[in-house]
Amino acid sequence: MYWKWGFRVLIVFLGLWLLLDLGSRVGAEIFWFQEVGYLQVFLLRLMTRGVLWVMVAGVTAAYLLLNLALAQRLKYSQSLKIEEVRCEEAELTSELTNFLSPHYLRRNEMRILAPQRLKKMRLRGLLPLTLVLSLLIGLMLAHYGQIVVSYWHSPANQGILPIPPLFRPETIWQLLKQIFSQVSYLGLIGGVSIAILIYPQFLLTAIAVFFSPIFAFIIFQHWPKVLQYFHPTLFNSTEPLFGRDISFYVFSLPFWELLELWLMGLCLYGFIAVTLTYLLSADSLSQGIFPGFSPQQQRHLSGMGGLLMLVVAFSYWLSRYELVYSTRGVSYGASYTDVTAQLPAYTVLCIVAVAIATYLLWRTFFWKPKSQYRPLVFYGLGVYLILVVAADVVIPAVVQYLIVQPNELQREQPYIQRTIALTRKAFDLEAIDARTFNPQGTLTEADIQKNASTIRNIRLWDERPLLETNRQLQQIRPYYQFPDADIDRYTLKTDETSRRPPAPRKPPVTQQEAVESTERRQVLIAARELDYNAVPQEAQTWVNRHLIYTHGFGFTVSPVNTVGPGGLPEYFVKDISGNSSALTTSNEAVRQSIPIGQPRIYYGEITNTYVMTGTRVRELDYPSGSDNVYNSYEGLGGVEIGSAWRRWLFALYLKDWQMVLTRDFLPDTKVLLRRNVKERIQAIAPFLKFDSDPYLVAAVANLDLPSNPSYLYWIVDAYTTSDRYPYSDTGSDGINYIRNSIKVVIDAYHGTVNFYIADPSDPIIATWSTIFPNMFKPLSTMPVNLRSHTRYPVDFFKIQSERLMTYHMTDPQVFYNREDQWQIPNEIYGSEPRPVEPYYLITSLPTVPFVGAASVFDTLRERREEFILLLPYTPKQRTNLIAWLAARSDGKNYGRLVLYVFPKERLVYGTEQIEARINQDPVISQQISLWNRQGSRAIQGNLLVIPIEQSLLYVEPIYLEATQNSLPTLVRVVVAYENRIVMAQTLEQALQAIFKPEVTPAPAIIRPFEEAAPPG
Repeated sequence: MYWKWGFRVLIVFLGLWLLLDLGSRVGAEIFWFQEVGYLQVFLLRLMTRGVLWVMVAGVTAAYLLLNLALAQRLKYSQSLKIEEVRCEEAELTSELTNFLSPHYLRRNEMRILAPQRLKKMRLRGLLPLTLVLSLLIGLMLAHYGQIVVSYWHSPANQGILPIPPLFRPETIWQLLKQIFSQVSYLGLIGGVSIAILIYPQFLLTAIAVFFSPIFAFIIFQHWPKVLQYFHPTLFNSTEPLFGRDISFYVFSLPFWELLELWLMGLCLYGFIAVTLTYLLSADSLSQGIFPGFSPQQQRHLSGMGGLLMLVVAFSYWLSRYELVYSTRGVSYGASYTDVTAQLPAYTVLCIVAVAIATYLLWRTFFWKPKSQYRPLVFYGLGVYLILVVAADVVIPAVVQYLIVQPNELQREQPYIQRTIALTRKAFDLEAIDARTFNPQGTLTEADIQKNASTIRNIRLWDERPLLETNRQLQQIRPYYQFPDADIDRYTLKTDETSRRPPAPRKPPVTQQEAVESTERRQVLIAARELDYNAVPQEAQTWVNRHLIYTHGFGFTVSPVNTVGPGGLPEYFVKDISGNSSALTTSNEAVRQSIPIGQPRIYYGEITNTYVMTGTRVRELDYPSGSDNVYNSYEGLGGVEIGSAWRRWLFALYLKDWQMVLTRDFLPDTKVLLRRNVKERIQAIAPFLKFDSDPYLVAAVANLDLPSNPSYLYWIVDAYTTSDRYPYSDTGSDGINYIRNSIKVVIDAYHGTVNFYIADPSDPIIATWSTIFPNMFKPLSTMPVNLRSHTRYPVDFFKIQSERLMTYHMTDPQVFYNREDQWQIPNEIYGSEPRPVEPYYLITSLPTVPFVGAASVFDTLRERREEFILLLPYTPKQRTNLIAWLAARSDGKNYGRLVLYVFPKERLVYGTEQIEARINQDPVISQQISLWNRQGSRAIQGNLLVIPIEQSLLYVEPIYLEATQNSLPTLVRVVVAYENRIVMAQTLEQALQAIFKPEVTPAPAIIRPFEEAAPPG
């Protein structure tokens, strides 16, 4: 009695707790989305997900439980089971009594020949059938359970989730192989299967109840696909196999596949569960006999089987369109075998499945217990299984081995052309402007002087050594951290007194040149953020975590090419000055060019704690000598929690009861949530894929807040992706369509978030703009000072460059032979080889003729430096340069890609060849070996290939660092040009040594490529 009341109280308590938890989550999310200005986005998502959950869970539970309840009513009763057992016992007793009777044989024959009302099933057929059906339920639990676990642990920045593997014969085969390869997995599935046979009524109902939230959770996770299905945007481009617009494959087909995933599991489990309910009734396994399906049971199974066959037909109908993602042939997409054998086979299987389903449903509605066509159902299902095996395995294998492989190039050529064309379109490779570039090797000192801006922006400081130096010189306190350093460019007012040009000195400037008062400089900018985990363990209290240590302070800006005393980097912006200027700048010109403004960073890359501002406790601002300076947050971010009910709401949401008990809150107290910029934008737009590297920008852009300006912003590139673009190769990253459609700007102080459409021609972002009409803004509305800092994203560039290694080959025969495959070369970094990473550079692109007809990119002929992203290529299994790809980032040329192809008939040195020459030089190698003594080591930095005029210049910095308490210093610069290598203390000396060898400074080391080095 008491345990029943206790159980009821426990249930009520759990229900109230779940209700409060859900209510606090929804309430807190509403307040947070209202703060960031995207409440409409959240409400539409919430409504969509809620409707999907209720609909899928409700339909699943209703269908399964009602059919199981009907099966319980129609199964054989206990009395029928006892009567049959008694009959068998009586017969057995009679046989034993009359065993010696001469009439025994005749009686036995009469019993066997007696007509049976129903067809019975003996144990030798019943036991394997029930085991197979229960094992199939175990496989379904494993399959859909794996999907749920994968979604639960899926990375936050994945964008739209791909459709999981559908429960088809090939999936079942993969599951069986996985189960038999893992003994524990086999034991688990086997245990579930046997338990179902022992406790069928309870477990079959429990599994049905379990499947309802499982299916709802899976469909719930794919709410973006549902919204996209109802708001498609045409691509205005068709695929060649079915002639359908690509929007069908990107927006409609995923929705239908999702529906199939749910309906197949629903109908298959329902049919199996009801069949097992009937087979295990009448205590059939214990007695070793099943009496046979009654007419009512046959009618029930006929209806459920008809629905299942309709889903099977639907699955084969979708399989026809999924052939455009086939990997059977030599190229991605539908091959010769898929089109000529697999496609007709799927069509026939779909038609036959519809015919069987129609007959079964007709029999259900117009039932005749003694129909003469009843055996046709079993014969039809048997023939259908044979057709499935023939269509999926036998016929395609025969066509592939006997027809395609002996004439593969001829058969597959049109399909290879489709793959090349659609892959290039999906990754926007068609927009690449290809040009032939033949380095002349005629670079002179005059050319160096003419390209002084390029020389002054050659990157000598890599991100890693600069961050190590920052942590030693600029971290100031242990709780500050520099998580990242980003390449950018700033237009600075010139200051001749502090400028140190690394290029050879120019002649005195003319009156016309003196008018120029600004120059573009490539810099590394790093945010000084607060890392609470670095606070001493004794000081990690609730008050410190949430009320005092609330924000980082300031940033550093370093030119990429200048070296200060002792080989350390110079700083345009550094330190914490401790006065009204907040940060220290190298000169007044820098202060006028790089706005300092509000240096407090409340939203950053490593700010993973929530904080409360506007409390009685003062916030730590920055250290000043032996004391600390304190400040109060005056920004727009945060949700007010001054009232008691809001404190309770967020205490429930954050599971932080200190918020209710503390006396430090005021009526204006606010809580700042999701301060990590990646987490912040991911919460607002989870349907986008975001770049892995947010970068900081200092600019005057917040014109709406003249009284409280903020000059620090994070810019994050966002991508629209798909894995459903027909014929487009998915490669290793699992996507076959991508566009850099969005630029996201986050205010580092106020926390405001703005999404700007950078590529309005993208149909996917057009669909999302229709779904969320107030979410996205045109790029033209982005403040000009911010727009000048947008850059071509590295992640997007890497994906495109990886596809270009194969899909620059547009001739099908060349593609089939893979005779012109490219690869990304290696370089030595530190002492280990690694692939060359794309790198930013300020230079002017070579003015060489376009390949083919004239292009719209006539601006390439302009002789002006611009901010570009570069990556070189080498041929497969070779080390000489074959091409390099450049992405432009400035003004109207933003987003344009240019491919420079080197002539194949001459040698252009690659990075690995230059690295080999550097490390083989006896004097350079000896110097590096001397540095690599105990307690220190030499680090070879990034080897940059720099186009200047009609030539290539190679530059590699060399750093020296201690093995402990590392403080890297730039000790040498290696420059290679044509057949000469120079190592000198500065870039200026190295260039002088290259182009004026007769006046080479003493520290320089020159080694010709073609001559042998003298001993020693």
